[in-house]
Amino acid sequence: PVPASAQSLAHPTIITKRRIKMTPPLAAKKAVPKLRYLSAWFCPYAHRATIALEHHAGRVDYEWVEALGWEQREDEKNVTGTGKEWWYHWKADELKRVNPSGLVPTLIPIDQCGKPNEERSVYESLITIDYVDAIANPDEEKLRLVPSDPYLSAKCRYWADKVNRECCSPYYGVLVRTDEQEQRENFDKLVTGLKAFSREMEKNGDGRGFLGGGRLSNADVALMPWAFRYYIFEHYRGYTIPVEDPELHAYKEWFHYVFSLDSVKRTLPDQEKYLEHIGKYADSSARSKVANAVRRGVAAHEIEDDKDTY
Repeated sequence: PVPASAQSLAHPTIITKRRIKMTPPLAAKKAVPKLRYLSAWFCPYAHRATIALEHHAGRVDYEWVEALGWEQREDEKNVTGTGKEWWYHWKADELKRVNPSGLVPTLIPIDQCGKPNEERSVYESLITIDYVDAIANPDEEKLRLVPSDPYLSAKCRYWADKVNRECCSPYYGVLVRTDEQEQRENFDKLVTGLKAFSREMEKNGDGRGFLGGGRLSNADVALMPWAFRYYIFEHYRGYTIPVEDPELHAYKEWFHYVFSLDSVKRTLPDQEKYLEHIGKYADSSARSKVANAVRRGVAAHEIEDDKDTY
């Protein structure tokens, strides 16, 4: 008899292959990250995080916690002659616990059990923009505030830092410094910074965002809270941003575009309410870390906890 193995070789079984159309499994729904957001309605630094969060609404959820505000403390030695002290920040215990500097914005991730993970808190305003963008992780490139392209990412981070130093920090010099010449110098420095930003945008052609094409980036978000607040200069110092200057044409177009976006509109503080608030800086009664840093002669972005604590 022929061994079975040989039979199989001599008379191989023919298997007809049939293509079976497989239904791809449904993609798992991406879990939406949740954050506890320690903020202050008036703070432009916190406003950066708010804009990023609202830009990614639906991709990131957050719970707003008003964690910093103002109070007048009793002036036992009658330093002010009014029986009241200057305005100081009160800070929520939670904020002081999770952020060594006690500053807003501070973001605390909430785990799957709904518990805030305070050991993983994130702070510093420019960093919070990038963090929110990273956890949102949108599929569409145009929705990313930090571009995936390494060159564009580097460029936007450079300009975010540049506008922070040149267009945001001088804002406080205009308000806090009491010498009129110093106020003017800070205002002129701010306008020079805006012109540099405007020239860079002209390379993209349309003024619809720093990168053009209607896309927001972290460079845009870095500047927007202060650009919105520049209106207070006219009230307190008699200065206005010269938006009709040809060198600010792209900036003017940019301003109208970014503040027309619904995701941005819903983040904007009431102008009259903010105007009253910022008077504490204009009359030198604010005793915040930023105000104290500017008062001792450095820029707002150069605050030091050990020197500017109040």
